[in-house]
Amino acid sequence: MAGDSPLQLRIFDLNCWAIRYLSKRRQERVQLIGDKLRWEGFDLALLQEVWSEQDYSDLKVKLAGCYPFSHYFRSGVIGSGLCIFSRFPILDTLLYQYSLNGYPYMLQHGDWFCGKSVGLVPAWGSWLLCPPCLQLHAEYCREKDAYLPHRLVQAWELAQFIRHTSKAADVVLLGGDLNMHPEDVGIRLLRGWTGLQDAFAEATRFEGCEDGCTLVPNNCFTVKAELLPFPLGIRIDYILYKAISSFTVKCEELKTTKGTAPGLDIPLSDHEAVMATLHIQRQRQAVGASLSTTEPRLVDVVTEARTEVEVGLQAARRQRYSTGRMAVLALLLLLLQAAAALGTLVGLGAGQPFPKLSFSLLAFLAIGILLLATGLHIFHTMEVKMLQGTEEQMRMVLRVLQERP
Repeated sequence: MAGDSPLQLRIFDLNCWAIRYLSKRRQERVQLIGDKLRWEGFDLALLQEVWSEQDYSDLKVKLAGCYPFSHYFRSGVIGSGLCIFSRFPILDTLLYQYSLNGYPYMLQHGDWFCGKSVGLVPAWGSWLLCPPCLQLHAEYCREKDAYLPHRLVQAWELAQFIRHTSKAADVVLLGGDLNMHPEDVGIRLLRGWTGLQDAFAEATRFEGCEDGCTLVPNNCFTVKAELLPFPLGIRIDYILYKAISSFTVKCEELKTTKGTAPGLDIPLSDHEAVMATLHIQRQRQAVGASLSTTEPRLVDVVTEARTEVEVGLQAARRQRYSTGRMAVLALLLLLLQAAAALGTLVGLGAGQPFPKLSFSLLAFLAIGILLLATGLHIFHTMEVKMLQGTEEQMRMVLRVLQERP
């Protein structure tokens, strides 16, 4: 479409949970996802957790006739898992990897290894669309969420990323698994600082799971125990949008998948898909091209987020101190062993048998502890720096907001 004609844009967003060797019935579900996209004919498909590049390649071949343009974002040790399929030409790509993304020694969670990121793909349809695809760090325990400071840093960096990369766009779209509930401080910070609107809250018509939940107990792939406090499920997958310049965007319809695929005994993923129909219209008179902070009580939101970041900063400092002390103790043990070995060589322990095996085992243990503690000390030092930087940015923003008339 061209000129001032309105555009109806259909968007599909899904956390695919396609982890090779770990996800149940992965290949079968990837085929189902491809069939869904081909039959429905969406304009944009934003996918997360497509960890296997072979799965992406299979989807690309399957969808070539419907989505001539696509891109897979590579990041981290095992990849970002992000990819996008579009019927609009892709003008450029940009990947931003969050500065904090969990801990490398939390192997059972694995977020650090996948390099959580936000991928930007400016696309040209009737106008310049700016649709980032993203995923934030998972929440593994709501009562004692050790990753909350990291997720807030990611939300803050995401908000800054959107503000600084979308100024030339006519429409900003954002889809992905934010791993946050709608009322969480991270969501309020992201929406307040960018002015993005929630498609679920703004939709004229809605069809799907109650309250728009995307992680629901009756999904056969979800861990039921984790959803016991939430009998209806939780909403952590979003489509957000905002019009820039002289455009307006309205969400005409929002849907989620609900249960198993038609005629089968499995759903597309452990998450329900989110599908939005947006109506984009050019206005006769421009309304301004900047992203404004329109969220009410934004000062309170930024203050709350900054407080949580400060809590994480104190915890990171304690971890840095503990690992530094461990490294020093391991180094002292090695020095004592070296002194003992030197004493034996010069004859101070004449007549005494030297326990070579025990000495060697203890030395290897001390070296291992020294290397591990040093590595963790460096990591937590970097964590402290990143948290300090975000806290200082928030403090500066608060000062600017409070000085506004």
